[in-house]
Amino acid sequence: MRVNYLGPAIPGLTNPCVSTLGIKDISPRCYLVEVSDEAGIDGEIMEGDVLVVDESAPLCHGDLAVLEVERQLRLFYSHRIGGSHYVMEVGGGDEMFAKVKDFRGVVVQRSTPNVA
Repeated sequence: MRVNYLGPAIPGLTNPCVSTLGIKDISPRCYLVEVSDEAGIDGEIMEGDVLVVDESAPLCHGDLAVLEVERQLRLFYSHRIGGSHYVMEVGGGDEMFAKVKDFRGVVVQRSTPNVA
């Protein structure tokens, strides 16, 4: 599932994903991404969700992580296998062993838009 880079996560912005966090809760290495339209509206992760991604957080088993694959930022679930991380794309799609150079951060906060 593709995500779109929005910019750095700066406390005090109007985005609900950031406004609920204090300045001590957000690492200077955090940034925001928005979930693309390929997510749809019925899943756990929905189109328009805004995610805070910490690029300095270590990747652990069960994390939701952003990786750069084919020059696109994409969202994956991480599974630890021995000393490696096997990742499965959210919403189906690619499954692979993650390369450290492709890892862009761990999702640490999520905000879902209001759906009327």
